[in-house]
Amino acid sequence: MAQPAHQEQTIAAPLEFAGVGLHSGAPVTMRLLPAAAGSGIVFRRTDLDNFEISAIGRNVAKVSYATSLMRQGVLITTTEHLLSAFIGMGIDNVIVEIDNLELPILDGSALPYVEAFQRVGIREQRRRRETLRILHPVEVHEGEKFIGVYPGSGYRVSYTIDFPAPIGQQETCIDLAAETYGAEIAPARTFGYKADERRLRDMGLIRGASAQNAIILGDRGPENGPLRFPDEYVRHKVLDLIGDLSLAGRRLEGHVVAVRAGHAMHTALVARLLKDRSAWELAHVPIAAPAEAEGRDVEAAVVGA
Repeated sequence: MAQPAHQEQTIAAPLEFAGVGLHSGAPVTMRLLPAAAGSGIVFRRTDLDNFEISAIGRNVAKVSYATSLMRQGVLITTTEHLLSAFIGMGIDNVIVEIDNLELPILDGSALPYVEAFQRVGIREQRRRRETLRILHPVEVHEGEKFIGVYPGSGYRVSYTIDFPAPIGQQETCIDLAAETYGAEIAPARTFGYKADERRLRDMGLIRGASAQNAIILGDRGPENGPLRFPDEYVRHKVLDLIGDLSLAGRRLEGHVVAVRAGHAMHTALVARLLKDRSAWELAHVPIAAPAEAEGRDVEAAVVGA
């Protein structure tokens, strides 16, 4: 007999956040509401007659400096930190009400979300959680940049970055099945170079950036240290990646490898993966006793399209 599968989850009570958008600098209030099983993550623009946009691949819009969603000309931007926190903490169904186009940047990480989820609790729902189980490799190449996803148990991410000094090259690997997201990935903050500030602001970007919500890098290192981790930069890229790949509509079951990638390549992988229906199947992950869990295959549930 198959083991009981992990159930979908939502937040146990509403949550509210307020702040400014990283790029727009605009003030924004955001409410997270528990949602019915099977509904997924749905953004609702309360300033535009409650217009709704689902957090799925076909709604991906601009992805140069942040991951954005668009439907019928309505935009929601900088979604990646919140989406990452949902995946990292095992939350499947939430309505996200927002009264402006950009989510609040908060402290530049996903930690405020994780702490809020832990404060109100996470509620199990009466629907089995499906994962996107990878069956064969899918890759995206762009010069020296690369991202791929491969078959494997659990959800592992290996990421390598190579930035100008003072960052240089960093690499890390995390297994999300180990439930270390809240401690090891969520606190990692976004970052930027002081030398790029004027150019980016002239482009209409980072108008809400400050030492309170981003690591500011000077010639000799962070101007607003200390870092939360020695390799905080690559950890933040993993944070972004997890959020971006959530736009596949489900948590992945496989191993993601990224080298010098970014938002555009992350979402390009989502598009390529969803287009290649032979590359994956929907699966239910059974709950096993600790002694039985290692090496157990997921229970595949292939869905005809």
